[in-house]
Amino acid sequence: MDKLLIQGGTPLLGEIAISGAKNAALPILCASLLSSDPLHLTNLPRLRDVSTMLRLIEQMGVDVARTGDDGVVLDSHGLDNPLAPYDMVKTMRASILVLGPLLARHGEARVSLPGGCAIGARPVEQHIHGLQAMGAEIRVEHGYIHATAGAGGLRGARIVTDMVTVTGTENLMMAAVLADGETIIENAAREPEVVDLATCLIAMGAQISGAGTDRIRIRGVDRLHGATHPIMADRIETGTYLCAAAATRGDVRLTGTSAAYLDAVIDKLLDAGCDIVTERDAIRLKAPRRLKAVSVRTSPYPAFPTDMQAQFMAINCVAEGSAVIRETIFENRFMHAVELIRLGADIRIDASNAMVTGVEQLQGATVMATDLRASASLVIAGLVAQGETLIERIYHLDRGYERIEEKLGQLGAKVRRVR
Repeated sequence: MDKLLIQGGTPLLGEIAISGAKNAALPILCASLLSSDPLHLTNLPRLRDVSTMLRLIEQMGVDVARTGDDGVVLDSHGLDNPLAPYDMVKTMRASILVLGPLLARHGEARVSLPGGCAIGARPVEQHIHGLQAMGAEIRVEHGYIHATAGAGGLRGARIVTDMVTVTGTENLMMAAVLADGETIIENAAREPEVVDLATCLIAMGAQISGAGTDRIRIRGVDRLHGATHPIMADRIETGTYLCAAAATRGDVRLTGTSAAYLDAVIDKLLDAGCDIVTERDAIRLKAPRRLKAVSVRTSPYPAFPTDMQAQFMAINCVAEGSAVIRETIFENRFMHAVELIRLGADIRIDASNAMVTGVEQLQGATVMATDLRASASLVIAGLVAQGETLIERIYHLDRGYERIEEKLGQLGAKVRRVR
């Protein structure tokens, strides 16, 4: 099992390119199931989750052809196996996103229930209730969701979700594009990745309005056609490298990305004392001699993202003063705190709140990654810590950060993968 060895204490300096967004790529890969014509995607990141999703749709009968370093052509005219087996779904909860497209195009789907998640509950009830409102017949048996659309197919409906759910919104939106009539999703997720999926579906011939708001309207069409779509830049990867530069007193320029979807993160980095210059497709951050501690509270977009909470905990560990981090999305998303404490951090946990008091210096140690964003926080802490930090179980990192040791190396960090 791979590990990451970091020699801390070097400021990050220079320029790197940001990859395509994992959380946009995964639903868009599933959108290929909606048409028998080829879908050509560019700026697709090479990540473990992306590879898993490609294998999943490939075993369903989709022809997958790589084009260059970051492109893929998906041809699902031979789709014949509407099954998402447990051995694939258990490694990536986003596999549930095949449910809506399979129902809409194939009329049937068998998708394994995702099972437990380290950072907390991610219930699929919202997906199921929405599809049932559209006329689907759904049974949950032997660990699988078995759904059928019936002879008449799915029908448009007004769906009000009990909670804001990104994957739920995406699943229902994909199901609705081929449904008979109009579907309205109320309390929809507003995340940029939902907008990117809608943009791709519209390019394929879907009729969608309101993406990016809490009310999405979809008028079903008879069929979708092929299209070419570039995956949006990864805003969480962007935020992570900005935090790494801030923590190490660095000066970096990130290209191929935009500040448009990062207002909450950039505002907090400005509060911490960073100098930030935004361009149309790049962001530059210059860190102060020492950061100021900043409190954050996670909430659905456009508020501060839960996927950046761990990274801000890491930079607060070496900032001047104390700050409170409140997690409102997932109940178990402070597992990285224990590992940061091993590096010398001063953190106290009280239910969904973490009080972080900055220290002058972290000390290198062996730590263990517990989830994707927790891994990123440990990398940031390791880049700051005095001496060597060894991060175990970095397969979590490979799910969401493309070539992280190579990119950090381009910025001058002393990082290497050990096997």
